[in-house]
Amino acid sequence: MGDSGGGADKRPNAQLGSWFVRSGWSKGELARQVNRRARQLGAHHISTDTSRVRRWLDGEQPREPIPQILSELFSERFGCVVGIEDLGLRPAHRSPSVSGVDLPWAGPETVALIGEFSRSDLMLARRGFLGTSLALSAGPALIEPMQRWLVPSPSGAPGGVRAADSGRSRRISRLSEPELELLESTITMFRAWDAQCGGGLRRKAVVGQLHEVTDLLQESHTEAVSKRLFKVAGELAELAGWMSYDIGLQPTAQKYFVLALHAAKESGDRPLGSYILSSMSRQMIHVGRPDDALELIHLAQYGSRESATPRTQAMLYAMEGRAYANMGQPGKCHRAVKMAEDTFADCAAGDGEPNWIGFFSEAELNGRTPTPTETSPMSRAAAPPTPSSPTR
Repeated sequence: MGDSGGGADKRPNAQLGSWFVRSGWSKGELARQVNRRARQLGAHHISTDTSRVRRWLDGEQPREPIPQILSELFSERFGCVVGIEDLGLRPAHRSPSVSGVDLPWAGPETVALIGEFSRSDLMLARRGFLGTSLALSAGPALIEPMQRWLVPSPSGAPGGVRAADSGRSRRISRLSEPELELLESTITMFRAWDAQCGGGLRRKAVVGQLHEVTDLLQESHTEAVSKRLFKVAGELAELAGWMSYDIGLQPTAQKYFVLALHAAKESGDRPLGSYILSSMSRQMIHVGRPDDALELIHLAQYGSRESATPRTQAMLYAMEGRAYANMGQPGKCHRAVKMAEDTFADCAAGDGEPNWIGFFSEAELNGRTPTPTETSPMSRAAAPPTPSSPTR
């Protein structure tokens, strides 16, 4: 049948069995859904039956693309991310350029990965363009790679400069200061478009601009210019991620967020990195993983504790409160909300706030911080987030 791998000394897969029992499906129903999804993916060699499902439950490891199909089916069934590892299955090894979030933390590799990913997005330009090669990561598979954001780089210079020093052939930059300032100002324009029109209409323009910036990063620059270009790349990648999230492309959004964090690290901008992590946290809450959201927010708070402005800190506290609310922990939620309100009171006009935090006004603070009723699991179930209309 070509849909299962071997496995000596098999033991029952308790994780898969638990999800299967709670799903309410019969073995035949699950087999039919797997076959239907496989045909949609063009995997016509897949032919699963009840005996094959029984073998999976008994511990047999299915071959690709079965683990990914099962992950998608159970995620849709339960309305939250159910990763391949959550099912007790082994994920397939894939190239980091198109899948996964555990990417090398080095400037040249970051430039190459952003360039390749944005180019694929522009060329294929359709919903879920990477198909089954891209999946939403969660749990330790997501959190542990992101923790390396705080590990110091091997060199004080950003990745582009290190690559130039290594002797790699690079074009000489002709980027002038006015051109760089214009490039930086386009991000403000893109954010205004997103606020007015939503992510769908302008996403391709943002991805195109991001791809152009990766071309610039392959040229030889001073350290200061390289850092500014990495900062632009980080902000554009975050915005591309948010716009992808806005139209329901969750794995694509996550990949852009991860690439944005890598670019922010190369720029040396810790507050920007914390903002990107907050976007990832919002996504995790949206897909039903508030525990992951909390881990990401704590990482953002720790990493930017000495450099974030009061407004950014208040936003992070508000996100922490939202995560606790979705975890059903009202006491911790209320403490985080109080910290958000107290910290926001320290905001001053001359704080030199970056443009990306401009959305977090007093109205946003009051409108988006959780209320006591929102800490109830019943209220969350009654009013789940809408994929097509997330808010910052």
